[in-house]
Amino acid sequence: MEISGLISAIVIGIVIGVLGRLVLPGRQRIGILWTILVGIVAALIGTAIAGGLGVADTEGVDWGEWLIQIALAALGVAAIDRVKLRRR
Repeated sequence: MEISGLISAIVIGIVIGVLGRLVLPGRQRIGILWTILVGIVAALIGTAIAGGLGVADTEGVDWGEWLIQIALAALGVAAIDRVKLRRR
């Protein structure tokens, strides 16, 4: 992976992570670094799932891929929030 690909993954991870937090109701008790990490992982896994489903490379915006990534990010944020809540 080139440096530009790494930077793109981080930027997309930030966007996906923030969108994942926005779709969840209420307050999430995780920091921005967790949000970015969840977003990056969700983007990578979501791209693989979208590729398997055949919706990763379409003409125009890949809405199916984005929806999968955002849903995965929301699940990841919710899971980390629950784990942090249990530890308190």
